[in-house]
Amino acid sequence: MARVRIIAAGYMFEAETHPDAPETVKAFLSLLPYRQKLIHVRWSGEGCWVPLGGYQLENDGKPVGFENHTSHPSVGDVLFYPGGYSEAEIIMAYGPCVFSSKMGQLAGNHFLTIVKGKEQLRPFGLKILWEGAQEVLFGLM
Repeated sequence: MARVRIIAAGYMFEAETHPDAPETVKAFLSLLPYRQKLIHVRWSGEGCWVPLGGYQLENDGKPVGFENHTSHPSVGDVLFYPGGYSEAEIIMAYGPCVFSSKMGQLAGNHFLTIVKGKEQLRPFGLKILWEGAQEVLFGLM
């Protein structure tokens, strides 16, 4: 398992890759360091997301499909949605969350789990809710 550092909104978290999402993990790790904007979810409850539009996460030119997917991430779970009914995205749950879009419920690949700093997820999420978009940096530890 690899470890990923997530820095956003003045908070730092450490996450471990999930062994049941090897294709997502491999493709995501190849992007690191990865910098983007993180905003609060609109339809899913207590979570923050990185909108990726039509971007496709790929391994060897082949798009990553569904693996280890869920609609109900636990606090600290990080999912990648490869797109389809909604745009591709990364979502981080900081509280109760049912992954959804205006089209309805979605499922994303659970590929990271926050293992350090989890107690800071609630204030982190509320900061993004009330202060708006924040820079996020994912980096290999």
